[in-house]
Amino acid sequence: MRVVSLHADVLLATSAIWQTNCVIVRGTAQEDTGNPVKVHIAGESDPAAETFVIDSPILPDELDALPALLDRAGFPDPSGLLATHADWDHLLGRLAFPEAALGCATSTARAMNAEPGTVQRELRSFDKQFYIKRPQPLMLGSIQVLEVPGHCEIGTRELQLLPADGHTGDGMVVWLDWAEVLVVGDYLSAVEDPQVGGSPAAYLATLERLRPLVGLAEHVVPGHGPALDGKRASEVLEEHRAFVARM
Repeated sequence: MRVVSLHADVLLATSAIWQTNCVIVRGTAQEDTGNPVKVHIAGESDPAAETFVIDSPILPDELDALPALLDRAGFPDPSGLLATHADWDHLLGRLAFPEAALGCATSTARAMNAEPGTVQRELRSFDKQFYIKRPQPLMLGSIQVLEVPGHCEIGTRELQLLPADGHTGDGMVVWLDWAEVLVVGDYLSAVEDPQVGGSPAAYLATLERLRPLVGLAEHVVPGHGPALDGKRASEVLEEHRAFVARM
């Protein structure tokens, strides 16, 4: 697993399988002035801060490494997990943090409730194919339904949540405005063509919804593949728009 820092409050962990991305975000406690309350020493966590883990890596050793990674970076244990959509490879955070609640868009919760057990069956099929053994089965536990479009507080910060259907019939993207990081789920990947499991029209609508945020972002993180700067992400957006428009 490769780990890089995109911002003082944002880590990107990329799995060795499918270049699947997991984004770890910290909402640091702030004064009304917007300045940090204090300077934090590396490896020490701010007790007033809050951490969310968005999506997940895949391999057992990668998931096992996440708690130590947060500790070394000075991020507190996550108070919540976020999933951009209901594909199984984005839902494994509970294996690393079994006590953390899982948050997702209403559309994603609806998709998982409509097909209970699908995530676990697909995970077992993947593990069987690649001879992977996990210490415990995946239990999704309680799901916190988030209003999308909407906002989600993290410390004294806010995450902006926008709908993102088209790849599947559900999903959301997450905009971290203070860090200028846009987490887009399975869109805007530079290593794969658009995977349209929902409708092409919905996919195109999601791309248009992303366009203004891509223009503001310093880093755009797709579900798979390298994080992109705004210029490269804009190029990929146009390439994918043309690809889907031909369907």
